[in-house]
Amino acid sequence: DLMILYLHDNSFTGQLPLNLGNLAMMDNIDISANKLSGKLPASLSKLQMLEYLNLSRNTFDGHIPEQLDHMLNLDTIDLSHNKFSGEIPKSLEKLQHIQVLDLSFNLLEGEIPRGGKFANLSVESFLGNHALCGAPKFHVPLCLDKTKRQSKSHVARIIAAWAIGGSALLVIVCALIGISCYRKRELSKRPDDIERLRGITLPMISYRELLHATSNFSDANFLGRGSFGSVFKGILTDGTTVAVKVLNLLFEGASKSFDIECTVMCQIRHRNLVKVITSCSSGDFKALVLQYKPLGSLEVCLHSSDYHLNLFQRLDIMIDVACALEYLHHGYSDTIVHCDLKPSNVLLDENMTAYVSDFGIAKILVGQNSSTLTATLGTTGYIAP
Repeated sequence: DLMILYLHDNSFTGQLPLNLGNLAMMDNIDISANKLSGKLPASLSKLQMLEYLNLSRNTFDGHIPEQLDHMLNLDTIDLSHNKFSGEIPKSLEKLQHIQVLDLSFNLLEGEIPRGGKFANLSVESFLGNHALCGAPKFHVPLCLDKTKRQSKSHVARIIAAWAIGGSALLVIVCALIGISCYRKRELSKRPDDIERLRGITLPMISYRELLHATSNFSDANFLGRGSFGSVFKGILTDGTTVAVKVLNLLFEGASKSFDIECTVMCQIRHRNLVKVITSCSSGDFKALVLQYKPLGSLEVCLHSSDYHLNLFQRLDIMIDVACALEYLHHGYSDTIVHCDLKPSNVLLDENMTAYVSDFGIAKILVGQNSSTLTATLGTTGYIAP
């Protein structure tokens, strides 16, 4: 009998065969990264010997079958990047051997189960499911009891039916008032409370440590490429997940980009600006270690089918970016002009909070003078006229 089925990274379409459960001796299934769709057949639960199940990066929909708890030998389930909806079955608490359960980037809702191996899971297992609730460690809202949840849902539907336009207008007005109050509060700080750009240096990290953190800068950890280099995901020795920005020193202005980004980003402090954790600099290698934002850039979210930003999420992102720019322009001792603000330089965390990043061509205005990193003006399409 067939024991291993590896069909990943193809372009298969259609649904899973209803008689898949007849392969009783199967212990590994990987059909990820295809174009399969439809609901999972109930017969899947007949695969009693199965240990590894990877159906990620397809377009399966419907509810996750309750009967998966019959597959008692499972240690890995990856259903991420599909369109599964409904609640996470509590029956999955019965899977005592499960080590990896990835349900991220679906349309799941309701409470995250608390029993069984769910107690050992992390926030990465549930990212991108914005209607989930549960324990604070999963970075989701606390759950209301069923009566309150139904009442709240009913009221929300009534309000949405007659006041979407009015609500949107109210949010915009409140946002403008909030930004105005924030600006006044920041400008009212005593001069002694304002951080200066001078005299602060970053802690250093070794090149060997970065090699270990990024698995030798492997393709599996590659996140993207910018104007002056590439960005990799890494995990430091203390377990912190970070983004490592490696400068390509063959590019004109890359070394200066590193210097100005160190100067600016390690000293400004604002909730909507990406923070520099540490840096690595030698004669032929320069890198910045930044906060890691799991949802990536706003550009990805705007153009990916995995994300559907509603009106309120878009407004929140606009407000976050506006607050960051207001701080750079008016809330700091010296005016800082970003010079390259665009969707790919706006990062999002798991709560859809926006952070402005990449100060590689920033300009610092001191009095009537300015200090500019390079002659580069910005990205075509986003440069001020």
